[in-house]
This record gives sequence, C-alpha cells and structure tokens, in this order.
Amino acid sequence: MADEHDIGAEAAVRQRGEAQVTDLRRRIDQVDDQLMKLLNSRSACAVEIGRIKRRIGMPVYQPEREKWILDRAERNNPGPLDSGAVRRVFERVIDESRRLERLAGEALDTEE
Repeated sequence: MADEHDIGAEAAVRQRGEAQVTDLRRRIDQVDDQLMKLLNSRSACAVEIGRIKRRIGMPVYQPEREKWILDRAERNNPGPLDSGAVRRVFERVIDESRRLERLAGEALDTEE
C-alpha cells in the first residue's frame, strides 16, 4: 500500500508541477506580446531616425551612442539576467535598428 500511496503522491506533485509550467508559459506568452509591441515601437523610431540621418548626412553607425545604450542597459538591469546576457540582447536589438535605419535611408534615396 505504501507504494500505491507514493505513486499517487508523485502523480499529484507532477500534475501540480505541470499546471504551474502551463501558467508560467501563459505569462511568458503575454510578456512576449508586450515585447513585440515594444520592439516594433522602437523599430518605428529607428526608421524615422534613419530617414532624418540620411537627410542631414549623419552616419547610421554611431559607436558612442551604441556604447551609451549598452552601458545604460547593463546599469539599469535588475536581474535575473546577468550583464552579459543583457548586453547580448541589446546588441542584437541595436543591430536590427541600425539595419532598419540603413533601409529607411536607402528608401528615401529612391523616392527622390
């Protein structure tokens, strides 16, 4: 009987654990939706910046600005992501923003 009781208890623990994982995954999905909105909002700004930079002759790549963004992200990170992870995520976001700036500037050239 002890074995049946242990099996029942293990099944209950597993079921609770699976329910918790499902709930947490729903929260992650909600956060992902928010991230998508924020990333697209940031990207829209990058497109406008790219157009402006092209009009005024400012280079797309500005290492001092990128360093400032990366340093700020690391400094403002409350965790649990470590500084290296935050830096890598923001480096990727910056890379894509720079790409959008270039494309927006090039599109402006074809319109003129």
